[in-house]
Amino acid sequence: MRRVLFFMLVSANGYYERAPWDIDWHMVDAEFNTFAEEQLDSVDTILFGRKTYEGMASYWPTPEAIAADPGTARRMNEKAKVVFSKTLPRAEWNNTHLVKGDAAAELRRLKDEPGKDIAIFGSSDLTASLAVAGLVDEFRILVNPLALASGRPLFAGLTQDLALRLVGTRTFGNGNVLLRYVPG
Repeated sequence: MRRVLFFMLVSANGYYERAPWDIDWHMVDAEFNTFAEEQLDSVDTILFGRKTYEGMASYWPTPEAIAADPGTARRMNEKAKVVFSKTLPRAEWNNTHLVKGDAAAELRRLKDEPGKDIAIFGSSDLTASLAVAGLVDEFRILVNPLALASGRPLFAGLTQDLALRLVGTRTFGNGNVLLRYVPG
C-alpha cells in the first residue's frame, strides 16, 4: 500500500502563510532545493486542494520557475497531480486530474494502486480532513527560524485532536528544522 506524505513549511510559531500566498519568508536555498528534489523523487503523485493547486499551477510551468529551479520545476510539471475541488471548473496543469467528489474515498483508492508514495504539498485544509480520516501516514513539517506577527496556523481546519509521534528530525544549515511525525 502506498503511503501519503504531507509536507509544509511553517514559521516558528506555526503559521504557513501571512496572507494567501504570502510566503516570501520561506528560507529556501541550495540545500533545501536538493531536499525538495529528493522528496519529489520518492513520490509519483501529488495531491492539492484548490487554493494550493491554483498557486502551484500558476508558478511551476512558467519560464521564471524553470529558470530559477529547473530540477524542481521539471519534477513538479511531470508528476501526476490530483486536485480536490468542488468549485474548480477544470484543471489544466500537465498531468492533473480533477476530483470533485469525496477526497477521502479517492485517496483510499489511490493508496491501493501500485506505485510510489503520494505527497500532499501545502493544502492544510485538505490535509486536516484527510488526517482526521486516518489517511495521512507521515507529516513532514519544516520549521523556519522566524516568528511571524500574523498568519494562518497549520491545521486550522482540524475538527479533532491529532496525536503525532516524532520519528525523525533534520537540521538544515540555514536554521530550518524538519520534523517528521507519524500518527500515534
